Amino acid sequence: MGCCRLANLDAADAAGGLDLGLGNLYRVSKAKSRSISPENFTGEKGKAGMATEGTGKNAARDLGRGWKLSPSVVIKSKSTFVIGEIKGPGCIQQIWMTPTGNWRRSILRVYWDGEAEPSIECPVGDFFACGWGKYCQISSLPVCVNPGSAFNCYWPMPFRKSAKITMENTDEKNMVVYYQVNYTLTDIPKDAGYLHAQFHRETTLKQKGLYTIVEGIEGEGQYVGTYLAWQVKGTGWWGEGEIKFFMDGDKEFPTICGTGTEDYFCGSYDFENQETKKYQTFSTPYTGLAQVLPPDKIYEAGQKFGLYRWHIADPVRFEKDLKVTIQALGWQSGGRYLPEEDDIASVAFWYQKEPHKAFPKLVVGE
Repeated sequence: MGCCRLANLDAADAAGGLDLGLGNLYRVSKAKSRSISPENFTGEKGKAGMATEGTGKNAARDLGRGWKLSPSVVIKSKSTFVIGEIKGPGCIQQIWMTPTGNWRRSILRVYWDGEAEPSIECPVGDFFACGWGKYCQISSLPVCVNPGSAFNCYWPMPFRKSAKITMENTDEKNMVVYYQVNYTLTDIPKDAGYLHAQFHRETTLKQKGLYTIVEGIEGEGQYVGTYLAWQVKGTGWWGEGEIKFFMDGDKEFPTICGTGTEDYFCGSYDFENQETKKYQTFSTPYTGLAQVLPPDKIYEAGQKFGLYRWHIADPVRFEKDLKVTIQALGWQSGGRYLPEEDDIASVAFWYQKEPHKAFPKLVVGE
């Protein structure tokens, strides 16, 4: 009986075309592969490469239709462009894009199953772990950033009824974006949650020494990732602070408490290279200090850092609610901690069952 049940589960997984890896990539699936890009705005079968107008029209003037006539789009200043609308059930499996312009002023939003409020809302650079508007190589499992400004996302994004992806250009200048959204049309498991991502920033901490990454999450799900763009205002080491996860009714004290900022991002001892006496950047499948600006300084006021921590092997599960904070602590005389007033921006990533609580009004800051 047990073997029969296992065989049936395996057959269902293969038919669904989800949860892919080298260990099961040989399994033939009934899922249908589709892709949205400027060469096929709807993702319809047999409708790609048919454009007669587009940003490549002049370059293709000697070749005609079917020769890279519409590889990108221009999103005008102060306007919103619909990157894609998909009817489900299905799952977005990969997103690639190369947005120009100010990445903090280009706002990515994703809506699941016809909801009026977005489940993903954040500047495009921060969503792809590049919050400082400058190229930074990211070599992780769910997010990869490759030369020259190629943003790649591999977070699985299941949906049941529909998915809608938009990009708002809040800048004074037009922007150009090349993009491809690869997805599959297939049945979605009953226990599948929806991906959420929320941006937050405090240019000066509202409470000295304490930054809130996300709060007000309500529902059932699991927290799966943190990106921080952190600019220090003082000199010296700034990362003694602890991360805290308040879940399912926690008030004054959390259920999970870390031991230090570099510890949470799976580093140690100030991220310092003991030979060069500089910060040592790194980018790994689950975690990284991927960016230090300027890279040749250490413990200086005004330095900027980009850090990510993906909870892929260790998601933080919650049943009712979740709040995540991190302390901003340095050192002062007498071996005492010093609460800092740094400029910190974050993106929190989590999966949960819908409906979700509406996000606070997005404030990006300068």
